[in-house]
Amino acid sequence: MTTLALERVFSATPETVFDFVTQTEHLLKWWGPVGVRVTDHNLSLAAKGPWTSTMQNDQGQQFKVSGHVTHVDAPHSVGFTWAWHDESDKRGVESHVTIKLVPDQSGGTRFTLTHADLPSDEVAQNHNEGWTSSLSKLETLANSFTTEEI
Repeated sequence: MTTLALERVFSATPETVFDFVTQTEHLLKWWGPVGVRVTDHNLSLAAKGPWTSTMQNDQGQQFKVSGHVTHVDAPHSVGFTWAWHDESDKRGVESHVTIKLVPDQSGGTRFTLTHADLPSDEVAQNHNEGWTSSLSKLETLANSFTTEEI
């Protein structure tokens, strides 16, 4: 199994970033790579329980993923399982995502995403591309808001 780890530093506080990571109305603004939109979802990472997301790219291809939120420790971390669905809606190999938020010396947030139990280096590379694109959207959003605006 392979583990992917991505780190970013946001100018927003951990509380603000946590809201963007867990609250549906904010999550939908950055969930999925650039050029992909969420077409159907039960997507909230704010409480333990199941979640689903169907994303569609510009060519009309749909990608369904689902999981279960395993822990929520506001505003420090959230964890959830992750598995893609195939064309017949059969759930594939389950992996695990953990997002940790730590106050940064500058008053912002050190954001670490760990995606563990990926079945191969190739799958990890695909997730690296997807998460990197998604996190660029999150960074733009989180850095453009203050706590009062959320």
